[in-house]
Parts: sequence; structure tokens; C-alpha cells
Amino acid sequence: MDELNPQDVLEMMGLFTRIPALMLKALVIRQVNVVETFQDQIESYKSQLTSEDLAKIEKVIYTPVPQLQEILEQAYQEKPIKQWKILSSPGAAPFIALNLEALKNVIL
Repeated sequence: MDELNPQDVLEMMGLFTRIPALMLKALVIRQVNVVETFQDQIESYKSQLTSEDLAKIEKVIYTPVPQLQEILEQAYQEKPIKQWKILSSPGAAPFIALNLEALKNVIL
């Protein structure tokens, strides 16, 4: 597997920037499995993914959560998007792990 590209992480995690920050914070605190909620849409979108897209997703899914959070923290320092700050906080690690595991089961 090639080295993880921070831009791939930001593209994938960037989906969370569509969720209002306050709502994202509530989802993180409650440890909501967002992937499960949108499983049907994800499965239909999967057919549109190229093998390159799937490889990028796979890299992100198998990257340790602390490394993903470091990338999000660095991105927040460069461009202060509240959702990246929320996801880079230590309390978000279980939320990220839960959703990446769920995504792995749906996508791969």
C-alpha cells in the first residue's frame, strides 16, 4: 500500500464538514454510527467508485486513528474548520474508529 496522502484523508473526512459543527459534536459525544444510518446511500455510491478511489478509502480506513487525527489537527491549523477541530480532539477517536470499521464492512 502506498504512503498515506493527507489530502486523501481530508477528502474523506471532509464529508463531515457538511454536518453543522454543533450536530457533529453531538454525534461524536453520543458515538453515533453515521455509516449505518447512511448505509444504503453508501452502497449505491460504491458502484460509482473507481479502483483508485477504493484504494484511497482503504488507505484511510487502515490508518491508525491517532495518525488521522494528527492530519486533521494540522489541517485545522492551516484552515480553521470547526468540524476538523472536533474530529481531531481525543474524545472523537472512538467515534472515528467506530465509523471507519463500519465503512470497512460496507465498502471493502
